[in-house]
Amino acid sequence: MADPIYHLAQERRLVTALPGPRSKELAARRDAVVAKGVSSSSPFYVAQADGGVLVDADGNSVIDLGAGIAVTSVGASAPHVVHNVQEAVANFTHSSFATTPYEGYVAVCEQLAELTPGTFAKKTVLVNSGAEAVENAIKIARHATGRAAVAVAENAFHGRTNLTMALTTKAMPYKVGFGPFAPEIYHFPSSNPFREPEPITGEQAAQRAIDYLETTVGADHLACLLQEPIQGEGGFIVPAEGYLPTLQAWCHEHGIVFILDEIQCGFCRSGKWFACEYEGVEPDLITTAKALGGGLPLAAVTGRAEIMDSAQAGGLGGTYGGNPISCAASLGAIETMKEWDLPARARAIESAIRSKVGPLVGSGSVGDVRGRGAMMAVEFVKPGTKEPDAARAGQVASELLHEGVIVLTCGIYGNCVRFLPSLTIPADLLDEALDLFVAAASR
Repeated sequence: MADPIYHLAQERRLVTALPGPRSKELAARRDAVVAKGVSSSSPFYVAQADGGVLVDADGNSVIDLGAGIAVTSVGASAPHVVHNVQEAVANFTHSSFATTPYEGYVAVCEQLAELTPGTFAKKTVLVNSGAEAVENAIKIARHATGRAAVAVAENAFHGRTNLTMALTTKAMPYKVGFGPFAPEIYHFPSSNPFREPEPITGEQAAQRAIDYLETTVGADHLACLLQEPIQGEGGFIVPAEGYLPTLQAWCHEHGIVFILDEIQCGFCRSGKWFACEYEGVEPDLITTAKALGGGLPLAAVTGRAEIMDSAQAGGLGGTYGGNPISCAASLGAIETMKEWDLPARARAIESAIRSKVGPLVGSGSVGDVRGRGAMMAVEFVKPGTKEPDAARAGQVASELLHEGVIVLTCGIYGNCVRFLPSLTIPADLLDEALDLFVAAASR
């Protein structure tokens, strides 16, 4: 396992208050021209990033535990990604694969066929964003089955387009005022071990979902079932063991396309290449994005060749889907993941987080610490209860931000603080950030 290479000092260094004068100047310019609906959780403006740090416009170096919302898993300027992009952009910036194809698109699809779970023949379509990948997966499933209904887990987040807003559970800020939404979407109760009224097995949680869907929709009407192996925006919820395999078996029994959304948890973040590998689950279709592009916009639907090939020629694609620069970045990112053994690094990050933060569970306002690999969250509750405490989560995140540590909140109730560092973050830098988190959460 090779060691990551950095071009920026991996240190927390504050030279001004946050935000500094240059960031304040940029914020004033932003107010005049950027839509209010576009929000940012940090008040400072990034100028450089590498490994586990961001350097802002005023020269402050802050520890980044957000990684562009799990996008820069290999770091924000990994050498293989930078080299590939520089070489590709000098050749040509765009040639729509729908008109004049190129090797990079094919090469990314070859990597996805090799790396995604399943020993069956697989094919891929490349698109621009996670939401677009989810939309295409549903398009493909509907076309392959001739059915319309879509089953999706509660607490899900799948995007901000009309269809993916219909799939997403949380109303504010994602859905309020943007309807009406696409029809034939059915939300089923998923597995959330921390919030079950009484402990149940994964198989029991899956059967509860199956009973609900058979009663309210009917298996023969379902085109697909969509599930995140680790729910991201929903609160980094890892379903109980046995839940995913039971759902998959039911889907296969009834000709329902089983789709896993690994947009956030895929590509090494969970401690395996894909989170569904923990239980040996092989989805019919898998959606990927975020870390796939190495920081550039790229997403994919990969799946069983016979399902992927069911759509007519011209039924899939788009002007920018599989852009050559994004494909070059993706190939560099995948090379980095292999060379630096990023699944192992993700598991080491999980061990550090559990060691530092795990002891807080049950004391004060920390109700749960959960996740896999470098996708971990802390759920804040009112002391002595399981009542969500979003204000406390926000307070801890704000305190850390002003000390030079970026963390993000999430959860259906907004009461979780999540850790999504680059998988290349140095161990000592992660330890420093976690010590600051423990101090803030303990106050």
